[in-house]
Amino acid sequence: MKLHAADALLPGGWQRDVLIEIDAGGTIASVEANARARDAEHATGPVIPGMPNLHSHAFQRAIAGRTGRAGEDGGSFWTWRQAMYAFLDRVDADAFEAIAAQAYVEMLKAGYTAVAEFHYVHHDPRGRPYADPAELARRVVAAAAGAGIGFTLLPVFYAHAGFGGAAPTSGQRRFVHTLDSYARLVATLASDAVAQGYTLGVAPHSLRAVAPEELRVVAALAPRDGPIHIHAAEQAQEVADAVAWSGARPVEWLLDNASVDARWCIVHATHLAAEETRRLAASGAVAGLAPTTEADLGDGTFAARAYVDAGGTWGVGSDSNTVIDPFAELRQLEWSQRLLRLERNVLADGDVPVGQALYACAARGGARALAQPVGTIAPGRRADLVVLDGDDPALAEQPADALLDAAIFGPCRRPVREAMVAGRWAVRDGRHPREAEVFARYRAAIAKLAIV
Repeated sequence: MKLHAADALLPGGWQRDVLIEIDAGGTIASVEANARARDAEHATGPVIPGMPNLHSHAFQRAIAGRTGRAGEDGGSFWTWRQAMYAFLDRVDADAFEAIAAQAYVEMLKAGYTAVAEFHYVHHDPRGRPYADPAELARRVVAAAAGAGIGFTLLPVFYAHAGFGGAAPTSGQRRFVHTLDSYARLVATLASDAVAQGYTLGVAPHSLRAVAPEELRVVAALAPRDGPIHIHAAEQAQEVADAVAWSGARPVEWLLDNASVDARWCIVHATHLAAEETRRLAASGAVAGLAPTTEADLGDGTFAARAYVDAGGTWGVGSDSNTVIDPFAELRQLEWSQRLLRLERNVLADGDVPVGQALYACAARGGARALAQPVGTIAPGRRADLVVLDGDDPALAEQPADALLDAAIFGPCRRPVREAMVAGRWAVRDGRHPREAEVFARYRAAIAKLAIV
């Protein structure tokens, strides 16, 4: 197919009258600026690359807005985690798939065209393996396929409740694998990934949950060129516990012991010392930021300006899915830096407006973290595209180089009109073709769970 856009964001910036040719496999064959339409479909608004979502726990979509009571001891990440564990006690496989499908449809409507699912719920509510040990992994794959979103599956290895090999708690019983059972799961999913066309990586959950010798084995199980994701340094308490355990901070320990390189995504990396920031940037790893979740959970603020100045690569994810909106993630990231540094336009790039700089960096970093050929509009890249709604009052009549600033920082809350994945429209005129069906299943699942 051919798509003609009056304005499109290419790697070198905004261009006029852009003709994008897409082959039968959904890959961009050519991109030409200042071109005539030549029998092409006309984009209904400005075209930008689809955003890769580098970190999602889809099932947590169902507890958004349900954890606002502080309790007698206040509230923290750790009390939120206990509420999440309690919720999981009631979620069966059908509900798990229904919740994931709702999250993935919402992602597409918001402008995420691909997602990395950090999938750590493996067993039934009593902690027993399903007859098919890959049951829940296959459910999230099916949810993604039904929604039509690009997919990277990251099965999680989880073995311990804390540093030093502490035994898992009852709330973690649905997560736990042995190295042998995890290796069998990865082998099974590797066959599925080839047949079904999704990307497979591995995810040692964190240094709290994975011992050093286990980390080495899990990383070695990653398919060739598959990504490796790990939570690290999200909470100040986690950093203190890591120092007590090993004498090193979590990211410091990983950089010293885990051969961290461009295949790795260090999720959160919120609490870094200056030297860790410099070394992580130099490693080529992606810092996987989830600014709205980090704000919601009271995690802290990532030192983004120092990391970018050191040449670091980063992307964003929806994580707990309390907010599913890449524009909101970028707004929260930049605003957090402004509050931290008492400056404006902290992550601007020279003469490039801050919104455009944020979006382009996140799209490129997210593509690397997902190990998918997306994130830019260029030949050889998959045709994952987003069409902005130029009729939204916040975007109407904006010059092209102000569009992303308006979408991120202006009063626009529904900037996406259409979304394409691999050359096929997944959202048209703001609607997903299966959204009513998916929502009906989600609503029934939530009602059955009787969340109060």
